[in-house]
Amino acid sequence: MHCHPISALSTLAVAILCGLATPLAPPWDGMKLMHAWSTVPKNWESLGHPPNETAIDLYLALKSERENALVDVLYQVSDPKSPTYGAHLSREQVAEVVAPHPDTLYLVSSWLKHWGIPSSSVSTALGGNWLKVVGVSVSHANDILGASYQLYQHVETNNAVIRTISYSLPEVLHGHIQAIVPTTHFGYPLTERIRLQMDRSVGVEARAKEVLSSRDESVVPSHLRWLYRTSGYVPKATDRNALGIAGYGSQYPSPQDLAAFMVEYRTEGEDARFDVVQINGGGYDPNKPGLEGSLDIQYAEAMAYPTPHIYYSTGGTEKSLTDDPYIRWLDYLLDEDNVNIPQTISTSYGGYEHFAPLEYATEVCDLFSQLGARGVSVLFASGDWGVGGGDCLVQSSSGNTYYQFLPVFPASCTSHSPDCRAFVGPWVTSVGGTTSHNPEVAASLSGGGFSVYFDRPEYQEGVIPTFFQSLGDTYEGFYDPNGRGFPDVSAQAVGLPIVLRGKVKHVEGTSGSAPTVAGIISLLNDYLISKGSQPLGFLNPWLYGTGRPGLNDITSGSNPGCNTKGFTAIAGWDPVSGHSTSQNWRK
Repeated sequence: MHCHPISALSTLAVAILCGLATPLAPPWDGMKLMHAWSTVPKNWESLGHPPNETAIDLYLALKSERENALVDVLYQVSDPKSPTYGAHLSREQVAEVVAPHPDTLYLVSSWLKHWGIPSSSVSTALGGNWLKVVGVSVSHANDILGASYQLYQHVETNNAVIRTISYSLPEVLHGHIQAIVPTTHFGYPLTERIRLQMDRSVGVEARAKEVLSSRDESVVPSHLRWLYRTSGYVPKATDRNALGIAGYGSQYPSPQDLAAFMVEYRTEGEDARFDVVQINGGGYDPNKPGLEGSLDIQYAEAMAYPTPHIYYSTGGTEKSLTDDPYIRWLDYLLDEDNVNIPQTISTSYGGYEHFAPLEYATEVCDLFSQLGARGVSVLFASGDWGVGGGDCLVQSSSGNTYYQFLPVFPASCTSHSPDCRAFVGPWVTSVGGTTSHNPEVAASLSGGGFSVYFDRPEYQEGVIPTFFQSLGDTYEGFYDPNGRGFPDVSAQAVGLPIVLRGKVKHVEGTSGSAPTVAGIISLLNDYLISKGSQPLGFLNPWLYGTGRPGLNDITSGSNPGCNTKGFTAIAGWDPVSGHSTSQNWRK
């Protein structure tokens, strides 16, 4: 349980949280709906009600007193044109910026007390504007939230979660509580997006022969380091710079497979290693490596060796039916001091934006903005099934059928303002996929498109209209032209060899692109830190600005999906390759 004193909280608020203040509480009737699905989300089915005594931990996102203040700070420390560029905040400084108003704390704590929640069960979490309430029984949560928690199972993966399809709050709390987790968010980090490119695999002892016989289909790390101009750089700040990999479920990397991979593909890195941090019951069994974990750690290490690497194994869904893995992982990271957080983090997981409630998606994205303000570069894979995740949202109205591309979350992550589209700001960097070389082209699997939830950021205003001029009215209605476009950058995603359980396998997917780009960014951060400068932090203002000359424009390829040919790469930004790939990162 995290419970840190936050200087921005008034003495009264602290007293309330500790149960020492007892002002008259407002009436708690007049329940008003917070969020509801009209039906059980696609591919989920109810298995009935869990036992009433099943305990869940509730996370409550509270409205910050200084609404949008963190956005201003984030841009000031992330835009190279700003006089405070690189002046990243500490954990305590972020907590001051996002702290709730004392009135909010009073109302929420009074409400919890009304329902018999002891103060010992309540603590601050997730950077300071969330409360964590531990050990609430399902039956009690149903009463408090006007909900009906049930056990749901995903029909394709068999993953099970305890969720509700609706919940409500007293009307007086609307505007004070932004979202509650877990409630109606059925999504979970998907691991099946990465694909084996071919069925055949060979033993490690046959690696050299295998690579020689498949030069056209293999993109080995030495090729990536040559293609992206990182070969000659040797990290110098390995005591002050690290690269993190987010892992979920049972996707574990193997030290033995990593060593074998490095022996073949980056010989001097035979001694490469990684630390494992287990969060919320996240497991780790190196004897049962997974495809995703192996790909992530092997390509991050191959690009950034000997930079220290940390693999975060976060439990949830498979480990605890009541947990949300993103929230648990972010809660752990945001509780750490800056010196204990990697300067670069790669995540190869995601889900459809449409199946995440807007309120949930908004609050999670705001948590990523805290990492950016603290100097952390966060990169997400854009998806592996083409435009809109390769799938469609099909809707019918007045006898007509409408199709809509499904963006990938959190790759589409931005700040959301329901009342004003002008106030926006994406907090993660989305990484698409390419293939071939001379020239490098956009890969057909590259996820890309436009967010339905989140608005176009200011720094994309100079590039997205140009793409629309080329697109014309093609796919009109399939996407939101005012939405945040993704991906932001790309890297090779096809023909990537990995070692899994001692065998070489070829895989494809932006799950390989993300750690590759993260490795490049980690080298940039190493260079900056070694020169006495600050790490890059939130990347996008730099990528779309002064970092643009270091990118190679991808002008061909497309990402078919949803029974369409998808978007097409053009000169400049496009929703297939983004702003393209690194060509000369030293610029």
